[in-house]
Amino acid sequence: MTRRNEAIREVVPAFALPLIKNGIYIVKCRGGVQSKLDRSSQCACISDMKKIIFAALTAVILAGQGCVSTVTDRTTAGIPLVKDKIQGRYERPVDQIFQATKEVIKENGVLSNESVLYNQTNAVRTVEGKVNQRTVWVRIEAIEPKVTEVIVQTRTPGGLSDIDLAHELEKQIALKLK
Repeated sequence: MTRRNEAIREVVPAFALPLIKNGIYIVKCRGGVQSKLDRSSQCACISDMKKIIFAALTAVILAGQGCVSTVTDRTTAGIPLVKDKIQGRYERPVDQIFQATKEVIKENGVLSNESVLYNQTNAVRTVEGKVNQRTVWVRIEAIEPKVTEVIVQTRTPGGLSDIDLAHELEKQIALKLK
């Protein structure tokens, strides 16, 4: 390195250019000037930067959490904007699909709630349960007199989606109807 470049780097330290003397990088910290040969834990600016990065990552993670509406017209904590529902339509009455859904949930886990939503225009029944430590919500709604729609929604305890489980349960419900 020429003397001119070395002089320029010493004159303009505000632009975060490394200061080089005798081939050793010099870093300015709170504790004074240290060379790059020193341990980074001795420099106070490194620990401050770690704290700032940790705080920023924590803020991003907390900002991603929110409330998610379920197919049973309730809300639960979870990460929004993630696909967590699978739906299917069958030419069967609501009561027959409702019974098949309860059997599938009982076979795979624990049935915790079954209900009828009265504030809807069509006949709507819901089933809630736990399968493989995941919360499962199922909505059974008559679309037409002979066509019924089944929507299966699953969430992990951390609020993430388990779309594979939702798909598996929806297919098991379809197989129970045959």
